[in-house]
Amino acid sequence: GTARHDAARLVVNPLGTARHDAARLVVNPLGTARHDAARLVINPLGTARHDAARLKRAIETHRPCKTAACSEQYKELFIIRDEGSYIRRHHCVILGQSRYNAKMIFLTLCVVLPAVLALPARRSPNEACEYRVPSLIDRICVPEENLEDCNNMAALSALRFSCVPARDSTASVQYRYILMSCHRLECLEKIKERQADFSPVDPEDMYIASKLPDQDFQVFKDIRTKEEPAEEFRYEAVALVHKNLDINSVQELKGLKSCHTGVGRNVGYKIPITKLTKMGVLGPHNDPDLTARENELKALSSFFTKACLVGKWSADPAHNTRLKSTYSNLCELCEHPEKCDYPDKFSGYDGAIKCLAENGGEVAWTKVYYVKKHFGLPIGGVAPQTPVPDVHPEDFAYLCPDGSKKPITGPACRWAARPWQGFLINNDLVSSVSDLRIQVSLANTEGVESNAKWLNKVLTINNKTIAIDNEQPISPQAYLDKANYTDVIERDSGAPHFPVRFCVISDVEKAKCQSLKVSAFSRDIRPAFDCVQEQSIEDCLKTIRDGGADVITLDGGEVHTAVTQYNLKPILSEQYGEHGGLYYAVAVVKKSSSYQSISDLRGAKSCHTGYGRTAGWNVPLYTLISKNLIEKNICPYTKAVSDFFSGGSCVPGVLAPANNPGNNNPTKLCNLCAGNIDEGDRQKSHCAANSEEAYFSYTGAFRCLVSGGDVAFVKHTTVLENTDGNNKESWASNLRSEDYELLCLDGGRKPVSQYSSCNLAQVPPHMVVTSHTKSDTSIETIRHALLSATDLYSKRPDLFKLFGTYLGKKDLLFKLELCYRETGQMRPTQCVDAGQPRNVQTADLEVAVLTAVQQAPAHSTRDIARATNVSKSAVHQVLHDEGYHPYHYTETQHLLPSDLPRCVMFCKWLLQQHENKNSATSLKAVEGETPVQQSYFEMLQLIKTCDRVAAGN
Repeated sequence: GTARHDAARLVVNPLGTARHDAARLVVNPLGTARHDAARLVINPLGTARHDAARLKRAIETHRPCKTAACSEQYKELFIIRDEGSYIRRHHCVILGQSRYNAKMIFLTLCVVLPAVLALPARRSPNEACEYRVPSLIDRICVPEENLEDCNNMAALSALRFSCVPARDSTASVQYRYILMSCHRLECLEKIKERQADFSPVDPEDMYIASKLPDQDFQVFKDIRTKEEPAEEFRYEAVALVHKNLDINSVQELKGLKSCHTGVGRNVGYKIPITKLTKMGVLGPHNDPDLTARENELKALSSFFTKACLVGKWSADPAHNTRLKSTYSNLCELCEHPEKCDYPDKFSGYDGAIKCLAENGGEVAWTKVYYVKKHFGLPIGGVAPQTPVPDVHPEDFAYLCPDGSKKPITGPACRWAARPWQGFLINNDLVSSVSDLRIQVSLANTEGVESNAKWLNKVLTINNKTIAIDNEQPISPQAYLDKANYTDVIERDSGAPHFPVRFCVISDVEKAKCQSLKVSAFSRDIRPAFDCVQEQSIEDCLKTIRDGGADVITLDGGEVHTAVTQYNLKPILSEQYGEHGGLYYAVAVVKKSSSYQSISDLRGAKSCHTGYGRTAGWNVPLYTLISKNLIEKNICPYTKAVSDFFSGGSCVPGVLAPANNPGNNNPTKLCNLCAGNIDEGDRQKSHCAANSEEAYFSYTGAFRCLVSGGDVAFVKHTTVLENTDGNNKESWASNLRSEDYELLCLDGGRKPVSQYSSCNLAQVPPHMVVTSHTKSDTSIETIRHALLSATDLYSKRPDLFKLFGTYLGKKDLLFKLELCYRETGQMRPTQCVDAGQPRNVQTADLEVAVLTAVQQAPAHSTRDIARATNVSKSAVHQVLHDEGYHPYHYTETQHLLPSDLPRCVMFCKWLLQQHENKNSATSLKAVEGETPVQQSYFEMLQLIKTCDRVAAGN
């Protein structure tokens, strides 16, 4: 159809079909204007990549050479490894280079003589490369934190990989509310969109992949153990019984004594519950008055007379204790029934077998590998070194799902199997998968021989595993189905069936919520999550109050509003490493500035986390009031703050209708705000109290300081989170923590690491709140889902980054970033109970605490907490609700100069109480135990009162 063609282009298919003979060099039919013959092949479907194997196959299939010699030259030309050099992505290969001249003669004679004649014979190495061979590199997608290891792998001359990082992009993103910017999830999207070629995945990732729209994934290689390289599955879940057990159907399992690996585990918990429920054997577990976990435990307790099921039945210690007391028969076969937790002789795969063989059990839920190991049977063709003494495999049998039995010396009859981990590609690469398989195996060998760190970090292979080719590429769904594993992932955990609905206030926060929803469901976190979007925090509070959503995370000031105005209540509090449930509000200035006191800030440009928020607004406002830098009795305070920081401010949300009912707040409080810098839509998001405003929240306020502000009011971890390479965004990439200092409450400055002695206040933590009308069961169900998520993703951030940056934004869903040690440096740690609640308040807990206090009224709250097996903050919650106010003291000789600000605040609070005995008497701190926190809630009352006065109320 086109009117003319250059000779070098040879032939353009006039009909625009998607296929071209390789001999014609394939010109893209989709309308690109020009193709150099030197590029040899352009993918007719418009993608930019062709590997050598595909090129060779196209040539030999569609236009083979007419002589054997010519064909051999083709093979020699396109062989991947040539004279120790490798054709790599972005490396210019000039057709006229001397070492290719001989091969090009044959190529010229056979196919592309006109094209070659049109090209120069040789080019200078320094000359701009015009003619390139298409990329022959396989692109592996890896988490960004493993990018350096991946590049080390790709640098090896024997491999031809390039690395595509799954990172939190700050580039323009169309939020589709589905996928994905969280390492493995983002890698699936990149492979689907042809931005990467392959990546290692778990079975749960395969499940997600199988549910993506328009996906064409294929599993082309397994990661198996060296001990069992020929096995089809990672493990097979079986029911082991005594051979002479009088049982002929699975229905007859009822009333037996059962041995399990542990609560929540695949083989010993999820699979038997899933399969027995599906068969209609296990009793109903849909009581709406019980949590999903308790429904399962109740069903097992009713089905089996005795069992050993160790582990944490609930993340909440008090609830865990109650469950184990209620369903104690599920612990009777354990070595330590009173503890019913790890370590236990009769827990785990081997322990379940011992429970069956030695402790009176009648059925054990375990896996084939450990059956073989325990009874000295061959594993992978090799007998175990030392079988358990005095065991007789002929005395035991596998109980099959159809009720029959099979000897354990033969093939097992599995209830389900867990598939291996594997490597995933898209359908475009299936035709050349043999080459990619060779490369992965070569990388496996290279990594083992050199003991390379990247072997595990990048390929997820360790010294006990190996990459093995499967028979042929297979879709993720078929891969899971052949193991009978899909329904295990999708298992119905029983009532209640409602999802936990996060209320979010921006597109990017909804995107993170939806990604969490997808990831958490595949990882058996129940109930499932869902997402409800509103325009503001106030709208979310109304929606939660009215039953349209369930949870939102708030800071202390927002919690006060939620409790007093919307009848919500906290159910979880975030934890900050060694500081527990408290954090410091600080004022950060540039080291190069001259500010030495709070009063010096008059006329400065100020950056705030948001209107009404603790560290960014309430604390600095109260500081200005307490130092008489603004008038206490002149409302509204917004005008006073604007006058004090006359250089301008950014206070996101200050002009929102809910915060500015009289439309009197000065617009100058927004003139430093930037709007959505990264997306370019600044006007719509300017000064908004959500992540679309670049200067919103802690990181945003610090960015405001970096971009021209004079002071940022944030929390004590903010500077360390965004400097010294800890924030990868471009604006923060070169920032150093030593270039910033803290402005102390009573004058002077200190390094950012000395926040404990240089801060404006120590304040309560961020909290997750829900409706006060929810039942205890509903609250415990919500709490269980959230704690399960925080427990999993704090240990496995490669699966999903629940805390930290998402699509370049922080403080989404949760405010917690990492745990910190008192070292002055930010470093991630294995947090203990990070993000976990300070215990559900139930009637049983209240009775236990109050009884302990009655018996020992002089004991400390710590002693009471230890005696009742609950947290100290839970004790305080109960005592405060009952009108008791525990106190602690420090002897005067132990006080330090750094304690002076707290003493001053406490004295002021006492004086105010003396002047007005009714003030704050009805306020109850969520975790009020220190003078600082009592002062904090007095501060809130003052600010909120002024707000009401300003609004005419």
